[in-house]
Amino acid sequence: MKHLHDLPTWKKLWQHFDETKSDHMRDMFASDPGRAERYWLEVGGLTLDYSKNRISDETLGLLFDLAREAGLPEKMRQMFNGEKINTTENRAVLHVALRNRTNSPIYVDDEDVMPKVNRVLQQMGKFADDVRSGKWLGYTNQVITDVVNIGIGGSDLGPLMMCSALKPHGHPRMKMHFVSNVDGSQLRDVLEKVHPETTLFIIASKTFTTQETLTNAKTARQWFLREASEEDIAKHFVAVSTNKTAVAEFGIDTDHMFEFWDWVGGRYSLWSAIGLPIMLYLGEENFIEMLNGAHLMDQHFINTPLEQNMPVILALVGIWYINYYGGGSHVIAPYDQHLHRLPKFIQQLDMESNGKQVTLDGQKVEHETGPIIWGETGINGQHAFFQLLHQGTHVTPIDLIASLEKRSNLPGHHEILLSNVFAQAEAFMRGKTADEARAELQAQGMDAERIEALVPHKTFSGNRPSNIILMRKINPRNMGSLIALYEHKTFVQGVIWGINSFDQWGVELGKQLAKTILAELQGETEPQQHDSSTERLIKRYLDANKR
Repeated sequence: MKHLHDLPTWKKLWQHFDETKSDHMRDMFASDPGRAERYWLEVGGLTLDYSKNRISDETLGLLFDLAREAGLPEKMRQMFNGEKINTTENRAVLHVALRNRTNSPIYVDDEDVMPKVNRVLQQMGKFADDVRSGKWLGYTNQVITDVVNIGIGGSDLGPLMMCSALKPHGHPRMKMHFVSNVDGSQLRDVLEKVHPETTLFIIASKTFTTQETLTNAKTARQWFLREASEEDIAKHFVAVSTNKTAVAEFGIDTDHMFEFWDWVGGRYSLWSAIGLPIMLYLGEENFIEMLNGAHLMDQHFINTPLEQNMPVILALVGIWYINYYGGGSHVIAPYDQHLHRLPKFIQQLDMESNGKQVTLDGQKVEHETGPIIWGETGINGQHAFFQLLHQGTHVTPIDLIASLEKRSNLPGHHEILLSNVFAQAEAFMRGKTADEARAELQAQGMDAERIEALVPHKTFSGNRPSNIILMRKINPRNMGSLIALYEHKTFVQGVIWGINSFDQWGVELGKQLAKTILAELQGETEPQQHDSSTERLIKRYLDANKR
């Protein structure tokens, strides 16, 4: 395979970086009146302004060359064609098939997967309609008012994020609850709010053996059986899984087991049956609109030249900072309270995908890979961590995400919100010079000695990169496009780095060790030999819980 360090443009970009690293965006805007218009893209209901980045036409041209040398166009075709690009697990990667609204055939092992996708989608639609309409009744013939999704990782973060983001589109009778933490306090808090006769539980586990999920599911089952009988379980529990035997043993009717497949990665799965909570809350029509928005971005991604390709541009600009400027983190800052779960979702999507240290052929990488993704709603972030972004020593790109639509209709609120979005991006870019700071202090009538003492503290270097993503509205279609945008961005960066973005072996070691330690903590086995720290921690727990 082609390694990044062997690509001709990798070296050219280093030379370009050395020549331009001190250039300031203030000067770029001053010398180029057309910059904002040129570095601006619109796809469906999304607008991307990427003009406030430390890039030029030459930078972008070299980055596009790098992408082609890394084989990006071919890798894109391979993914959409169902080839097994997840090489360590010998699997296709086909979240795009889940939202393939043209229904054109997509083959895996010579089988068109679209009939399976459509069958499960229809099954989800009928079930969601039955629950939402009141046709589906609980064991005391009452309608469902609460839905509790029990999952973890991609089986939790995607549905939770979408239900929160699209709350204005939710069913007025439905209250959505999400349980992922095996810490019993989370489940206990949810169970205290709901009633057995009006609650539906969704158990989301592909294998139906995931420790955290099954522990919570069994506890919820015991809670339910305090009021109801075994035969009533089928009216209040459904499964998103592939393990019919285990699902049936739990007491769930396998007619209400919703399937997905090994070519659907957990962090890419909200488009599949894992999205059942989304469909229950929003309805089938809105869920389909979400798929339509993702499909629109898919088609843009696969059919648009790299130079006008929104996911590709976001990915390559990110490469520029991560690999050349040493920008090891990236902030997601949505300016909408209902999007407060978006940073966590993108954190898993990106970090679980590209947190890798070996290339596809097993060689140790010689460059940085996935950045640390973090963030918070933008207004809250301004009063928390934006100080570091403005005056800290790190190069930390930030995505500022906002809606043009006034969702609250409260006078003045949205204008204040958007004024902060635009002002923060401008402040990151412009900064404040020593002369500007001095002039401000002089205008306040401050004495000269005090002014000179304060000027260094009031100076901002600026030249801090940001992207602005504007949504016309926060609706199912545009949310589908937004998430697909970040999925494809993540994929592109993985291709450039030469890594597998679709496995996650790193999470397995801790799980394996936890099984051994669990048996020791529960007294089922004698403590084994561990390092001295782990042994001391186990002993501390056992001493604290002697009976």
